[in-house]
Parts: sequence; structure tokens; C-alpha cells
Amino acid sequence: MSVQEQTQADEAKTPTISVPVNLVRLSKVGQRPDFLDYLVQLWDRRSFIFFDARARVQSGNDKTHLGAAWLVLTPALNGLSFYLIFGLFLGTSKGIENFVGYLIIGVFTFSMSTRSILGGAKSLTGNTSMIRAFQFPRASLPIAVNVRELLSNVPVTIVMLLFVIFTAPAEEITWRWLLIIPAILLQFLFNLGIGMLLAPVILKIPDLTHLLSFIIRFLMYVSAVFFAEDRFGQYPVVRTIMDFNPIYQVIKVIRDSVLYDTTPSWRSWAVLGLWALGSVAAGLFVFWRGEESYGRV
Repeated sequence: MSVQEQTQADEAKTPTISVPVNLVRLSKVGQRPDFLDYLVQLWDRRSFIFFDARARVQSGNDKTHLGAAWLVLTPALNGLSFYLIFGLFLGTSKGIENFVGYLIIGVFTFSMSTRSILGGAKSLTGNTSMIRAFQFPRASLPIAVNVRELLSNVPVTIVMLLFVIFTAPAEEITWRWLLIIPAILLQFLFNLGIGMLLAPVILKIPDLTHLLSFIIRFLMYVSAVFFAEDRFGQYPVVRTIMDFNPIYQVIKVIRDSVLYDTTPSWRSWAVLGLWALGSVAAGLFVFWRGEESYGRV
């Protein structure tokens, strides 16, 4: 008898053991978890998200000679151009007390929302290789982008306040300056929520990225970045859009607290808070609903 025949004979004599498999406990690879489980997975990755964001802040401008200084120079140069064009040439500074501080706060604060929203909206299209290669909650991508921008905004905010202190007329430092902290945190939640709402749409329709830049520009004009708040008082529709614009409200809160030593109105906090909490809740839910489709687009 050959070796092959002997092996086949031995296998025939070996009893077959059937092992029951509970298919109920098996799950499809990449299957969307329950919403609460999804939030838990995001929380479990909080350390990675934070350290990744911090590393990207440190290395974000390594290829330039001035490095991280561009975080401050970019809004500062934008503010200078707006001051020359709108403040001096077009005269929008008329009637605005401390127009330099007014403009600096508007430009620096709006720049944070611009970078955060655009970065969050492109977080899926810019990481398609990672999405297809690894299994992780995809919402960690826009969260990491917004945490990175929040960390980047710390030195920017400090420089903004230094500009306000040392440019004439100098403003007195009061306890109301601390209100900047909750205002920026609410702004962070709003930016995160809008970025998460836009990211799935941009992934399916990349052409909307170009349209988004025009929407951001329109938001700048209805956020009173470089003109007086009452300039459009005779246009009630535009004024209503401004009053319900969360970016305008966060700028207004910071201006009232820093420039005018005034406690921001409860309405400003309410509008900003509702936008912040509502957008981040809707963004998380929408992002979770499309979790299984992101790597297949």
C-alpha cells in the first residue's frame, strides 16, 4: 500500500467531530455599531485623537521657514488688508469704537471657524486610503481636525488679545475676558457639527467643495467682521440672518467681553448654544448613519 493510500485510510478511520457555531454572535466586518457603542468607541480613542491633533499642530508648518508663526501671520495679514480696504478706503470704520480691536477680533475668530469647517468637511475625502485600510469610527477624523484647530487657536487667541491690549486705545482687562473660554468652546462644537454634516456630502459630491468656499465668504459678510453691526438695519432680512448666525454671535460675545466691558446678552448665548449643541448632535448622528458607506465611495 502506498503512503497516499495509507493516509487516506487513516483519515477514513478518524471520527468526524462537528463543532456547533453560534452564528447569532457573528457580525459583518465593518458593520455599523449601535449609536451608543459608537460614542463609546470614539471616547476610547480620545487619547489617540488628542495626541494625533497635537502632533499635526507641531508639524503642520515644518516645510515653511516661519513654521507655526503662520498661524498668527495669516489672520494678521488678512486683518491688515481688510483694514486698508474697508477701514480706510471704504470708510466702514466710521461709528465703530476701537475699530482696530473690532476688526482683529472679527478676523481672528472667523478664521478659526473657516479652517475648522473646511477641514472637517474634507476629512473623509482626504483620508480615503486610511478609511479603506483600517477599521475605526470614522467620526474620529473630523474630531481630530477640529481638536487640531482648537489647539492651534490657543496661541492665536493670545496674540489677538495682545493686539487688543497694545493697540490704541488700550482696553482694560476685566473678569469678562474669561467669557472668551466658553464662547470658543461653543464655537468649537458648532464647527465640529457642521464639519461632520458636510463631510459625507462632500465625499459623495466633491464638486460641492468649490461651492463651500462661496458659502463661507457669504457667512463672512453676515458676521459683521469688518463693518458695524447696525449697517444693515434697514434690511430686516439680512439683519435677521445676522442675529441667528452663530459665527456672528461668537464674535459679538468676544467683542462685548473684551472691547466694551459688557456682559453678553442671554440671547447671544442662547443662539450660540443651540447652534453648537444642535449641530454637533445632528452631525454625530448623520455621521454614524453613513458609517458603513464611507470606505466604498
